[in-house]
Amino acid sequence: MAANPLDGFKVNRNDLQFIGKDLQRPECILAEPDGTLWSADARGGVMRISADGSQEIVTQSYQKSFESQTDAAARFTEGTLPNGLAFASNGDLLISNFGTDCLEVMTRDGDTRVMIDTIDGEAIGKVNFVLRDSKDRIWLTISTKIKNWMSAISPNIIDGYVALVDEKGIRIVADGFHFTNEIRLDAKEEWMYVVETCGRRVSRLRVQPDGSLTDREIFGPADTGGFIDGITFNAFGNLWGTHVMIDRIFAITPEGEFRVLLDDSDPVQEAMLMGAFAEDKVTPEMMLECGGTIAPWFASVTFGGKDLKTVYIGSLRGTNIPYFRSPVAGLPMVHWK
Repeated sequence: MAANPLDGFKVNRNDLQFIGKDLQRPECILAEPDGTLWSADARGGVMRISADGSQEIVTQSYQKSFESQTDAAARFTEGTLPNGLAFASNGDLLISNFGTDCLEVMTRDGDTRVMIDTIDGEAIGKVNFVLRDSKDRIWLTISTKIKNWMSAISPNIIDGYVALVDEKGIRIVADGFHFTNEIRLDAKEEWMYVVETCGRRVSRLRVQPDGSLTDREIFGPADTGGFIDGITFNAFGNLWGTHVMIDRIFAITPEGEFRVLLDDSDPVQEAMLMGAFAEDKVTPEMMLECGGTIAPWFASVTFGGKDLKTVYIGSLRGTNIPYFRSPVAGLPMVHWK
C-alpha cells in the first residue's frame, strides 16, 4: 500500500498566507483553474477574488443587514446568508441560502432567481449546502427544520435530511441526520459522505443508479470530538474537514484514522462548549464566545491553484481567507477543467 502523503504533515501558523479583505461570512469557497475564487458573502451573493487579490462583489441586491446588525446572534440567523456554493453546468452559481431558506441560482452578473424553496408542499428548511455531480444532478442538505439554527445545536434534535434534484424533480433521499452540513462524493461517485454536525461525525451512504442512498454507515470515528462543518477529498482519498467554533482542520484517512492537521482551538472554550452541549444547554452567546484567532469559526476547506495543492479555509466570522500548501492535490470537482 502506498504511503499516505499526509504522513507527518502538519500546518503551522507560519505556513499561512491570506487573500481577500473586508469579507462578510466567507463560509464556502469555490476555486477555478485560473486562480479565481468565489466566496459566499452575507451581502447577498458572492465575492469574486482574482488571483492577484483584486475583488468584486457580485450580488443581485446589496444587503447591509449582516454588517449593521447589533445583535451578534441575529447576524448569523437572519437576512440573506449565502452558504454552500456550487457551479451549475453553464457556469452560473448555485447558492444555498441559510437565511432565506432556499436554493438560488445567480448568474456571474448577479441576476438571481429562487430555484427551490419547498419540498412536498412545505418549506424546505435550513438549506445548508449544494453539490452537483457528474450526471448534472443537484444534491442539497437541509440541516434542520428549525428557523433559528442556533436552537438546533442540541444532542436531541435530529431532523436533517438530504434531497436530490434531477429530471424527476426534488425528493428526499435520506433523512434522520443530526444537523446535516456539507456532503461530498468520492472519486467514483459510489459513496455520498454526509457531515452530521451535532453528531460530530461523518456518515456515508452508497449511491444507487437512481439516486437513492443505501447502506448507511459511520466513516471514521463515531465522535470526532468537535462540530464538523465542511469536508472535501484529496486525490489520495483522505477526507479533509473542519471543526467549527473549535477551529481545527482534520483529515480522515481511507482506513478511518482521524488526524488533526491544524489546531487553532482553545481548550477552555472547547471544554465549556462541549460540556454545555452534553447537557443540551448551548446558547448563542456561548457559541459566540468560541473561535480561534486565524479565521474564527472554520467552516470549509477548498483545494485550488493550478495543481490543486493550495488549500483555502472558509469561515463564518473571518474577514479574509487563509490558505496554505498541501503535499497532495485535491480531488477535482466536476467544474474543474
